[in-house]
Amino acid sequence: MFVCLLCEKESCYVSRFCPSCRRVKHLLNLYNERVYEVLESVLVRAEDKQDNKIKVELKKEIEAKEYNLRSKELPKKKD
Repeated sequence: MFVCLLCEKESCYVSRFCPSCRRVKHLLNLYNERVYEVLESVLVRAEDKQDNKIKVELKKEIEAKEYNLRSKELPKKKD
């Protein structure tokens, strides 16, 4: 019994690849570089989009902290 060489999760008895990874390998053999292009364009976030995502997340975090600070301020005493 061996572990799949690609995913390193599934057990393999006859082949070096589990059925799912064998399918990926088959697609790589059929479409070559096109597979990488599709994976990059669909699954991997472009660098400019990464920067945008970071800015959005930081903005949300800053706004949440500002809200918490404002809500923790003590009410002013009236004389």
